[in-house]
Amino acid sequence: MPIGKSGKAALRALFAAGAVLTFAGAALAEAPLPLDGFQDAIHHWQMKRGQDYPRHDPADTRAIADNLLLLQRDHGGWVQNRDPLQVLTPADIEALRAEKAESGGSFDNRNVYTQIEYLMGAHARLGDKRYLEGAQRGLDYLLANQMQSCGGWPHTLPPQSAYQGRITVADEVFSGPLALLRRIAEARAPMDGFDEETRAQAAAALARGEACLLKLQVRQGETLAGWAGQYDPVTLQPMGGRSFELPGMVSEETVAILRYLMSIEAPSPEIIASVKGAAQWLEWVKLTGVRLETVTLDQTTEYQFHDADFDRRLVEDPGAPPLWARFYDLEDNSVVLANRDGVRVERYDQIDPERRTGYSWYGTWPARLVAREYPSWHCRVLSEPVEGAACK
Repeated sequence: MPIGKSGKAALRALFAAGAVLTFAGAALAEAPLPLDGFQDAIHHWQMKRGQDYPRHDPADTRAIADNLLLLQRDHGGWVQNRDPLQVLTPADIEALRAEKAESGGSFDNRNVYTQIEYLMGAHARLGDKRYLEGAQRGLDYLLANQMQSCGGWPHTLPPQSAYQGRITVADEVFSGPLALLRRIAEARAPMDGFDEETRAQAAAALARGEACLLKLQVRQGETLAGWAGQYDPVTLQPMGGRSFELPGMVSEETVAILRYLMSIEAPSPEIIASVKGAAQWLEWVKLTGVRLETVTLDQTTEYQFHDADFDRRLVEDPGAPPLWARFYDLEDNSVVLANRDGVRVERYDQIDPERRTGYSWYGTWPARLVAREYPSWHCRVLSEPVEGAACK
């Protein structure tokens, strides 16, 4: 039967819509795998090298995954602070292959679990079994280096200094692996590519890790507070990190831990108490009436690990939004500041310019969690609002 002009127009519209949907679906299928977990490593890689070097397109999953396999050591782990998007020259590849047998590896700066996650995503997308095998070796490394004394992970292996062998909370060394292990244990895509035995191993490691995490939470009397950056693996007492990182509770990493704990669908009473205590602590220690200001300088100063053409200072501002310090005293919640000599100072302007510009002593890391995420969690889990808020 003949099709009139209106029918032909309708068909053309349908074909056009189908083409748009097909194109959109293809674009969605080829969307880059998440690279957020590598941003800290990339930042450190570029601090002295700059950004002027060839890099793969973020959508080139195969090239990035192949880089991760080249960067992976024979023991299954990775050294920290490499850019997985770097286009490697033949000389780079030769050097990496020569380093594969070396023993060094690190969980610092969101390392190891991020590579495992990416490789599993690449395997799900491309079906290349090399990526599954690389992810399995990475997971074996993570499981083998979980500390038996408590269930956390060290900063770096083998440790090159005292702090690198301690249980580390800083830089998501603890919360990152737990989130990965939970996804594996629950067979959440793309982690459903692991077999049943691996999922059982992940579940056991997850239970040890969560028990350890709750044990490490700082108590002030009977009140649960935040977490320290590092802990002695035997005594489980809070410890410092680098010389300027004195023992203290860390606000940024406490936020990361809280986000992990709040992601648990059916939290235990112990986890609920932990979340409530740490969220309240973050509310208590927020700083008001001050603002962190960045000042541009006329000249660039070259330091050992970074260059800076700016300085930072704290200024009074009654209208400023809440600000948090990176470190807080374990007992009285006062702000903890120190220079590379390890001596605590009282004021921010007593920090050397090198450390003011090369380290984040203040930030707004908990702002969204305190204002929105925790109240929403409180309503979902406890079916009641936090004080001063309402459940929607």
